[in-house]
Amino acid sequence: MDWKNQVVLITGGTGSFGKKFTRTLLEEKQPKKIIIFSRDELKQHEMQVHGFNHPSLRYFIGDIRDRERLVRAMHGVDVVVHAAALKQVPACEYNPMEAIKTNIMGTANVVEAALDAGVKKVMTISTDKAVSPANLYGATKLAAEKLTVQSNAYAAGTATRYSCVRYGNVVGSRGSVVPLFLKQRESGTVTITDERMTRFWLSLDQGVKFVIDCIDQMEGGEVFVPKIPSTKVVDLAKAIVPNAKLNIIGIRPGEKLHEDLISTDEARHTIELEKMYVIQPAEAVWFGYSWKDKGNRLPDDYRYTSDNNTEWLDVEGIQKFVAPFEELFKQGKLEG
Repeated sequence: MDWKNQVVLITGGTGSFGKKFTRTLLEEKQPKKIIIFSRDELKQHEMQVHGFNHPSLRYFIGDIRDRERLVRAMHGVDVVVHAAALKQVPACEYNPMEAIKTNIMGTANVVEAALDAGVKKVMTISTDKAVSPANLYGATKLAAEKLTVQSNAYAAGTATRYSCVRYGNVVGSRGSVVPLFLKQRESGTVTITDERMTRFWLSLDQGVKFVIDCIDQMEGGEVFVPKIPSTKVVDLAKAIVPNAKLNIIGIRPGEKLHEDLISTDEARHTIELEKMYVIQPAEAVWFGYSWKDKGNRLPDDYRYTSDNNTEWLDVEGIQKFVAPFEELFKQGKLEG
């Protein structure tokens, strides 16, 4: 895809992902225009103050709950990256209707507005918590995935195509445990919910570049899953606070011991490539099936979970991931 001729809109563009995605596009792809769509005027102002003032950037205040505003914002847009969401698990559990309004109804508004505006490609950013969800946040993201993928059914006669990217925890992003552990380093005691816990990990840079690659390749209907390493949360704590005393507080409501990226049921229609998996649409008859000729099928009983992963980060490997955030934390710029 020739990005230089594209107009790109990012929902939730002031978040950790949105800012990194914007900077990467400006440096590497130089699209015709990038529209930051978000509801917080202060965060948009702060982005501009901190250097996001390129001539191709536009700032659009709006909420994905407002379909009419989305239609207006998407006028003339070629690519939509849908990253806006309520993502804090405890907040979603305590405010379930708010999570549903933003993550489900908001996504429905995004896909419908994109179709009405003639957007060519829509990529929804999802999470490992959408697989066999144990909390409301995961359930809303599962619904968001289904809304995105199945929207291809009534977009098949148009130029609009919808796909998803699904990946694990992003090191140092807003809501990451890394800022918490860095804060706890001074006391020497780190709170862990369960010593057995494992998680998938990738850097923000890796996540952004994966999304860009998938937008280039998408046909519509796919859920793209990167091959990424796992880590033990205990090792993460040791990497940040080497002589930490662990305070085991027990698993919180809605928290999993291990995370899933591909379920056994999904494995039946998933294709494995060198650096990623492509989950093809399960029952659709429209498109998204040519991937079967580009990779290998998975065994029927296959599951891609953080505890059965073949690639792991040890303490030293985790330290390399965390190192870039040390200085940001000292400067008070790391978002918790």
